[in-house]
Amino acid sequence: MGTGATVTLGVSLAVPEPYGTVLQERRASFGDTAAHGIPTHITLLPPTEVRAAARPAIEAHLARVALGGRPFTVRLSGTGTFRPLSPVVFVQVVEGVLECSRLQEQVRDPQGPLARELAFPYHPHVTVAHGIDDAAMDRADAELSGFEASWTATGFALYLQGEDCVWRLQREFAFGRSEGVPSVPPAAGTGTGPATLGGTPHTSAPASAAGPASVPHTCRPPATL
Repeated sequence: MGTGATVTLGVSLAVPEPYGTVLQERRASFGDTAAHGIPTHITLLPPTEVRAAARPAIEAHLARVALGGRPFTVRLSGTGTFRPLSPVVFVQVVEGVLECSRLQEQVRDPQGPLARELAFPYHPHVTVAHGIDDAAMDRADAELSGFEASWTATGFALYLQGEDCVWRLQREFAFGRSEGVPSVPPAAGTGTGPATLGGTPHTSAPASAAGPASVPHTCRPPATL
């Protein structure tokens, strides 16, 4: 990879099992073809193009952010939408909002290697439908309106978007530790399974069911944060 080569990275709080797979499969069932290329997550840094050579500095920065973090409770409940501003239906984050907001600010520290502006005000959420027809969006909104899940978030993760537009786990960063936990590669030929970093699920069961630049247009960009 040449010195001027770039990569597209993202940072997120993974939704752990069994919730991650449940929501990923539901997203696919609504007709969202991107579902299996995007591990279920809460975004901390949206897709951001950086120089490949900056990866060591970026990972060191994320390790410092994680070192200062502490586990916190995340609770999801019900659905919401950004329509008509943006064609997205999501599961709402109702607990852990302030902690996610602080983390994403630290990740995007103006003095750090991931400094960037956001296209929309930060609003932590879990996307379950994006860019599909209105009837399918309405179905996602209705069918997941009773979804509930909670867990203790214990860290966050760095992802890389491949040329095939699939997001793959690169490294996990546990709170309160100076080193991230090495990622476990997915099974050969898949690369699409949900990451499981992010914490321990609580007992509630899910319902049925230079500087950084914007992401290149060759892969569908996120409609929101």
